[in-house]
Amino acid sequence: MNTFKGKINYEKEMRKLQLELVHLQEWVKTRGLKVVILFEGRDASGKGGVIKRITEPLNPRVCKVVALGVPTEREKTQWYFQRYVSHLPAAGEIVLFDRSWYNRAGVEKVMGFCTEQEYDEFLRSCPEFESMLVRSGIILLKYWFSVSDEEQEKRFNARIENPAKRWKFSTMDLESRAKWLEYSKAKDNMFAHTDSKQVPWYVVDADDKKKARLNCISHILSEIPYKPMNLGVIKLPPLSKDTKYLRPPLGYQTFVPKKY
Repeated sequence: MNTFKGKINYEKEMRKLQLELVHLQEWVKTRGLKVVILFEGRDASGKGGVIKRITEPLNPRVCKVVALGVPTEREKTQWYFQRYVSHLPAAGEIVLFDRSWYNRAGVEKVMGFCTEQEYDEFLRSCPEFESMLVRSGIILLKYWFSVSDEEQEKRFNARIENPAKRWKFSTMDLESRAKWLEYSKAKDNMFAHTDSKQVPWYVVDADDKKKARLNCISHILSEIPYKPMNLGVIKLPPLSKDTKYLRPPLGYQTFVPKKY
C-alpha cells in the first residue's frame, strides 16, 4: 500500500532522514571512514535534487560535492581516472560525485567524445579501478536515477519555460533527447560490465522526485553501518562586559539599505 500522502509527509520524512544524515556524518568523521557516492542518470532525472537534500544539513568540510566540467587539454592527456582520483576522500570525509568517471560510458560514448578504443578500455579497467578503491578502505555506492521519456520531456519543458531554471537546460540536453535510444544502449552495456557484486549499481525510480529523494537517502543510510552519536550539550558562555572599551559610532559603517 502506498502511504505517501503528499508534501506534509514528505517534509516530515525528509527531516527524519536528514537528522540521520547528521548522525552518519559524525560517525564518518569520528571513525575516520572514507565514503564515495556516485550519482548518475539521464538529464533531468533528479540527481541534483537528492544531492541538495543530502548536503543541506551537513558540514561542507565533511561532505563535499564534486561536479567536474569539461576536461582541460592537459587533463585529456592524463590517465582517464586521474582527475577523479584527486577528489577522493581522506579519512572522515564524504564525497558526492554529481556525475563521475562514468561520463566515458555515457555521454562520451554516445556523443563521440572518446574513441572506441578508449571506451573499451574504460569498460575493462573500471571494475578493477573500483575494486582498488574498495580494497583501500573506501565505501563506494553507485546510484542510477531512472526516468521515463515522458517525465523527462515534462521536466525539460519546465526548465525551458521558467527563466529561473533555464540555466539547467543546455544544447547538450537537446542532443541527448534526440539520442534517447543510444543512451539506453550505452547504459545497458555499462551495467553489463560494471554492475558487480562487490560494487553494484542501485537503480532509483525517479519519475516521482520526492519519493526518489526519500528512497535514495534511506538506502544510503542502510548501506553504511553507523550508530546515532551523542552530540552532547552546548552551553553558551556569558558575554564579556568590559565597560572600558568604547566602540566607534554606527555612523562610521556603511549599512545595506533596508528595502524590505
